[in-house]
Amino acid sequence: MTVIGLVRHGITDWNVQWRAQGHTDIPLNETGKRQAELLAKRISGEEWDFVYSSDLSRALETARKAAETKGLDVTTDVRLREVFLGEIEGTTEEERVSKWGPRWKELELGEESRDAVGERGLQALGEYAGKHPGKRILVVSHGGWIISTLKKLVPQLDTAAILRNTSVTLVRLAEDGRWECDLYNCTRHLDE
Repeated sequence: MTVIGLVRHGITDWNVQWRAQGHTDIPLNETGKRQAELLAKRISGEEWDFVYSSDLSRALETARKAAETKGLDVTTDVRLREVFLGEIEGTTEEERVSKWGPRWKELELGEESRDAVGERGLQALGEYAGKHPGKRILVVSHGGWIISTLKKLVPQLDTAAILRNTSVTLVRLAEDGRWECDLYNCTRHLDE
């Protein structure tokens, strides 16, 4: 059975500030590095065969920590990048309202559509599942990417909860060819 573990990267200073990151390459902060270490400890007790990651440093550092514990290499894939946020990257909600007004979301500010993000996510995961049938594949990415991809992959899944940093979501390819979600937004490793 093919299982994919979707992991959101560790926290960054911009996450703490509620600043839109998108494709801007913001590194993990000290808390994020600790989260990645705790994730790695969890992963060390699980079976994983392959690790893929976004090429942005916050995801890649998180993925490398996890992969080290299993002696696995990390393969980067630009399709795993966060939603491109155009002109809003680097801004907070308050700054967006100040610059563009309270209806800023109605403006064309160069953001990538969530639908396009979900499609590139489906393409990437479909490729990994086809390349590694029956294997367990860890994919480290970003909150917007994971949610957009899950909405396409498992449409009936309630994704209203904000994904926590280093959360693990498990999806598996059922015999009928549909994806099913067995675990969503789990951060039990952070409780230590």
